[in-house]
Amino acid sequence: MPFHISKFIFLFCSSMMALLYFGGCKEKQHQRNVERSFYYWKSVFALNNFEKQRIDSLKIKTIYLRFFDVDWDDKKHKPLPIAPVNIIKDDYLNSHKINIIPVVFITNECIQKVDSTQINLLADQIVSFMQTIAKNSFPNQKINEVQIDCDWSASTKNKYFSLLNSIKKSGISVLSVTIRLHQVKYLSSTGVPPADKGLLMCYNMGNLTNSATKNSIIEINELKKYIHNLADYPLPLDVGLPLFDWYILFRNNQYKGLIKTLDIIDPNIKKIDAEHYFILKDTSINNFDLKKGDVLRKEESKYEEVVKAAIQLNKKLNSNVIRIALFHLDSVTLSKYPTYELENIYNIFH
Repeated sequence: MPFHISKFIFLFCSSMMALLYFGGCKEKQHQRNVERSFYYWKSVFALNNFEKQRIDSLKIKTIYLRFFDVDWDDKKHKPLPIAPVNIIKDDYLNSHKINIIPVVFITNECIQKVDSTQINLLADQIVSFMQTIAKNSFPNQKINEVQIDCDWSASTKNKYFSLLNSIKKSGISVLSVTIRLHQVKYLSSTGVPPADKGLLMCYNMGNLTNSATKNSIIEINELKKYIHNLADYPLPLDVGLPLFDWYILFRNNQYKGLIKTLDIIDPNIKKIDAEHYFILKDTSINNFDLKKGDVLRKEESKYEEVVKAAIQLNKKLNSNVIRIALFHLDSVTLSKYPTYELENIYNIFH
C-alpha cells in the first residue's frame, strides 16, 4: 500500500476514534477549554519566520521559555544559576500577544547537595534572576506564571518542596511545576509538590541506557503503566508531548551517550533496521567520534505514537481547562510535522 494512502487511513481512523470517544462521553463531561502552547528549549531565543508562521497558523498564545538552569557548583559548594538564555528582542511577541512563562530547570543533584539552610537564599536568587531577565527582555509583559522543572525523588522531595514554598512566598502569582510519569504512579512516596498546578511530561518514559529499549522517548505500552490513577492526582494538570528525536550510542552493548543531532548519511554507517545503525569503521561525524562496532539507536516522536498517547491521556484527564505544550518550538523539528498533524494532536483534548 502506498505510504500516503496508509497515512491517510491512519489519520481517518484516528479522527474517527476521537469522535466516537467524545460522542460516547459528551453527556458525562462538558467541552474542555484547551490552550495551545510550545516549549522553547534552546540557548538563544530568536524566532525565525518559519517558527512564527507555525505560531500564527496554530493560534499559539503561550510559550514556555527556559530562562536558565540551576546546578550544584562543587568548587563553591553551593547551587548556582547557569546557562541563561540569550534573548533576542523582537516585537513579534507583543504585537501577537504571546504569553511567556519562564521555566527554570533545577538538577536533582543540586537538590540532593544543597543544605536546608541555603533553601531560602536559593529561592531569592532564582526569583531575582528570573525577574531581571523578564524585565530586561519582556518589559511590556506581566509575568503571571513561572514554572520550576525538576525531576525530584522521594529522597529529595522535602528540600525541593521547601524550595517551592519559598519561591511561592516571593509573590509569584501562579507557580507551576513539571510532573514526571513516575511521580504520578508512585505518588505516595514522591509526594505532591506545593504548587498551583502541574504539567505532566509525557515523554522520556523508557530506560534510555538499556540497549533493549525500543523507544525511550514515547512508547504507548510504557505510558499505560503510569497513568491508571491519573484522574486522582491532587494538582490540576496540563500536558507536555514530544516532537523531538535523537540517537543513542552503544559500545559493546553499553550506553555511551546521547547524540541530539547527527547527519546519518555517511559511508561508514550501515542501516540495520528502521531504528538501528552499525558503525563499519572509526569515523567522526559532527564532532562525534564513533568507533567500529558501535551501534546507534534512533528514537523519534512519531506522529502516530503521539496521537495514541494523546488519546490515552484524554481518557484519564478530568480537567475542564487544560494547556497542551508540545516540545519544542524549533524549525528543524517542526518541519517534520505538517500543520494539520499538530492541529490534530491539540484537538484530541477538546
